[in-house]
Parts: sequence; C-alpha cells; structure tokens
Amino acid sequence: MLLNHRPPARLVLSDGRVFQGVAIGAPGRTTGEVVFTTSMMGYQEALTDPSFRGQILTMTYPIQGNYGTSVGASESGELQVRGFVVRELTDLPSHWQSSATLDDYLKQQDVTGIAEVDTRALTRHLRSRGVLMGTVTHDETADEALARLEREPSYEGRNYVAEVSTPESYEFDGNFDGQNGDQPHVVVLDLGVKRNIMRILRHHGCEVTAVPHTTSAEDILALNPAGVLLSPGPGDPRLLDNVVIAARGLIGRTPMMGICLGHQVVGRAFGAGVHKLKFGHRGANHPVRDERSGKVFITSQNHGYAIDDQLDGDIRVSQLHLNDDTVEGLEHTKEPVFTIQYHAEASPGPNDTEFLFQRFMAAVRRDD
Repeated sequence: MLLNHRPPARLVLSDGRVFQGVAIGAPGRTTGEVVFTTSMMGYQEALTDPSFRGQILTMTYPIQGNYGTSVGASESGELQVRGFVVRELTDLPSHWQSSATLDDYLKQQDVTGIAEVDTRALTRHLRSRGVLMGTVTHDETADEALARLEREPSYEGRNYVAEVSTPESYEFDGNFDGQNGDQPHVVVLDLGVKRNIMRILRHHGCEVTAVPHTTSAEDILALNPAGVLLSPGPGDPRLLDNVVIAARGLIGRTPMMGICLGHQVVGRAFGAGVHKLKFGHRGANHPVRDERSGKVFITSQNHGYAIDDQLDGDIRVSQLHLNDDTVEGLEHTKEPVFTIQYHAEASPGPNDTEFLFQRFMAAVRRDD
C-alpha cells in the first residue's frame, strides 16, 4: 500500500548515505545502530525483542503490517528498537487476533519509523560497509540530520543489558503441563530474556524464577535451582564481567544452558575472545552444523558479536555456522553445561532446535 499521503522522512547513515521515505510511527527523530533481519514474518516479536535494544531495525521482507499486532505476540513489555525501517507498510491488516495496525502500534509505543525505503539497497549497503550508526528524521534536512548524528554517542561501549534486565527477581506465571508437586525450579539469569523462553520452560513443567543480571552465583544457588538458563540479550558480552564471574561460579554446581548472549558469556568464562561481526546474524534462515552428528539445522539468530574457539578447560565447540564458521554451540565434556548462539525458542521462526530444551530438562530432572 503506497503511503504518499504521509509526510516525507529520511534515514541518514553515519557515512553520509541518505535513504528517502515517508514518516510512520511517532513523529520526530531517533538514533541507533542500523541493522537488518531477513525474517519474512514476526515483526512484532522482533520489535519487542530485547536483543534489538539501541538499534534501528530494518525488515528485508518488503511487506510489513499485513496481520496487524496483538497482545500475545510481544516478547517483552515494550518495544525495544530505537527505530523501524520498512519498504511497504499496510494500513489494512487481516487477522482475527489483530488489535491495532502496525503504524498505530509504533505510535502508541513512541517509536519513530520510516516506510517506502529501498530496503534492498540499504541491506546491500550494510552488507558492504558493515553496520552503521544512523538516524531516522521526520523534520530535518539530510545535512542537519548528519550533523546531529555526528554528535550522538555510538552504539559501542554501552551496557544495554542493564536497561532490559529485570530490576527485581520474579516468578514467571504461564501455562504448566506437569503435575502439582513435580515442578523443578529453573532460574533464568535475565540478560534480556524473551517471554517464549519462559513459556517453554513452563510448558516443560518448571517453576521459573527470573533474576537480575547483577545476581551473583551464590545468590542464584541460594534459590536452590535444579538448573540455570543464561538468557539472550543485547550488546557486547565484553561489558559483562560480573555475569562471566557468576557463570564461572555456577559451573559444576548446577546444570546450565546458555542462549545467544548467554552462550557468549559462558564462552568468555572459558577464555574465549569476542569479536564484532561485520553485519551480524539476524534472521530465520541461518544454517548450523552439529559437529558430532553432522546434522544441519536451520536456525533463527539475532546477534552482532561472536566468540572464538580459544577455549580453556573441559569445554569444546559443538556447532558451527555453515556460512562463516562462527562458533554456534559449546558443550562441557564433564558437566551438564551446553550453549547455543541461536534462538531455539524462536517464535515465529524455525523450530528445528526446540528439542534442545528437552535436553536441558533431562539434565535438570536428573539433578532435581
């Protein structure tokens, strides 16, 4: 649906590239690291994913908003992105659960966006140059926006986990398929957890407690967990020394599973280095090979950093990304500890690897 009745807007990148479009969402200006995802659906899940904190999200699939927005599709309590970039936005959603258009949803949550952008050209530019800082503006010239952008702080060096992690511990209330009195207690170290992780743990019959990212190993163990899950989250794992220390203190004392940022934290606990990817892994079509079985899984991913394979101690690389050989999984050789770089809980997205929660639950129940 063409949006020519809307006022003009611009996306200005830090290298001076300008993309013209029309204004959507809340009027004004916004600044963040410009990234893209190749997922064909799931815009609401992406907008509310804490791993996108501090970023302007570009959807490569051209049509967005066609099924509207609904309460149950959110992965957190608020929109996490700084801005939103799309090719074509529809104002006529069709879905029986839809409660608002995507444009109204952005306005309600005070997120500024831009439509009618050549997202193919933008994606090619980011793949060539790497991710860049950018700004979406509804009320400036390109020169004015670029001058302002040059004064804005960079995405690098900011601890976004501190912004998205829960400030206080809480018990997650969701559907439970087990029997009363048979609920192993899983503690989620919240680095920016998605609700579907909590829902899956409840589905598997767990009592689930989320704790702040600042929680120490001893305080976690004082909760008497049958297992600990280190959640996904935004930003650079090199800024999370306190979480790395907590992870070290948990190894050998409880079963552990790390997802995405949690995977990187565990890798750091075993001496792995961290590097930033040129344009990140974001989308629902990433091939990952399990090194033991040789099986290839199609995975959903959302991260801008990766760990190397310079590991100390009794841990090994268990999975690799087939496109660039980045480390996608770790496995302890003696303890019930394993990690994945991708999102086994992806919703919507491939469900090829949701069985890994069953693996975690097997370790939890043996230890319970």
